[in-house]
Amino acid sequence: MQAILITAYKNYHHLEELVNFFDDRFNIYIHIDKKSSISPKDIQKLSALKKVQYLSQQYKINWGGINHLKAILELTKEAIKNKENKYFHLITGHDYPIKSLDEFTKFLEINKDKDFMEYHLLPYSAWPENGMDRLSRYNMYDLLDGRTGLNERLIKGFSKFQKVIGFKRNFSKDFPLLYGGSTYWSLKRESIEYVFQYMSDHPKYLTRFKYSFCSEEIFFQTILLNSPMKESIINNNMRFIIWEERNGNFPANLDNSDYKNITASDALFARKFEYPVSESLLDNIKADINKR
Repeated sequence: MQAILITAYKNYHHLEELVNFFDDRFNIYIHIDKKSSISPKDIQKLSALKKVQYLSQQYKINWGGINHLKAILELTKEAIKNKENKYFHLITGHDYPIKSLDEFTKFLEINKDKDFMEYHLLPYSAWPENGMDRLSRYNMYDLLDGRTGLNERLIKGFSKFQKVIGFKRNFSKDFPLLYGGSTYWSLKRESIEYVFQYMSDHPKYLTRFKYSFCSEEIFFQTILLNSPMKESIINNNMRFIIWEERNGNFPANLDNSDYKNITASDALFARKFEYPVSESLLDNIKADINKR
């Protein structure tokens, strides 16, 4: 059995279509942002679907803040309660599978002892300020919605002030070597269990990510790349993502120009899908999957 963990905040019809893609070989766990535009009626409809094992609206999520990480941990903790779940895929309501269900099953059979997660040792040159500002300063995304003009200026201004005066937050002496990468992963049960055991043994670890930036891009990588699981981790999260500004978003909202690259990809999922720009592409992907 495979567990699909979904964090979502809008586009109910795409989310419903995403859930309905999977059959009884999959258990589905969903967190919907407390400030979501999805109606209570639609949330109730989603919750009533047999394959949806758990649906929560526990957290109000600000982009960049810690509550997205907490929502992911909530879903993962719930999913691991079911001993039948052997593999866990973290996605969002803007994703869609690009492999058939049989291909997912075959993937698990072949890779049951492997983890798929993007990772880079920090400092990482491709991230602004090598990614170290995410944890070395107080980032106020937990308190403010950083995607609105004034709040964004306040958050960035406060970060810049800390840089100017030479302020750095401390790490405990036993804090592990930092790794970071894309939020989304596919992990085996043993690795998920290790994460929760580590959190239990090191209760201050999660606390240290408060007032950080995009902690979900560091949290899991840092635990697992400092663990015995390191040797089983493939540095590829099996997600098709275009890291550029296109169609009004970064990463790109996918469109039909991506179709050939998607069908040639080994990835399990693609993102981001946004309507109406991605609608034709999604139709083509579904038609392609149905032929297999």
